Amino acid sequence: MQLPPKVTERAYERLAEIGAGAQGQALRVAVEGGGCSGFQYEIKLDTQREDDLVLEKSGEKVLVDSVSLPFLANAVIDFSEELIGARFVIENPNATSSCGCGTSFSI
Repeated sequence: MQLPPKVTERAYERLAEIGAGAQGQALRVAVEGGGCSGFQYEIKLDTQREDDLVLEKSGEKVLVDSVSLPFLANAVIDFSEELIGARFVIENPNATSSCGCGTSFSI
């Protein structure tokens, strides 16, 4: 059974910190062809579209379009702060391999 992606509390908190919801923006997580492993994630602030799955908490939204949704089933969208920088990250159980940059994967 395919479940929609889960968004961590930390990711929602980060969206609130940068004022995404207050500016009418949401975090869009999409999957595109390309990258060093066949697919790559596109993560950006965007506005809601008609075919989006909307994951929402405390006024903050994460959007996933209908084409990307099957690739992100059961994935976890998180926010990571490390010495090398802070970024939104995706833990994807559908990916059979990924690259070192963490933005590209294969199925």
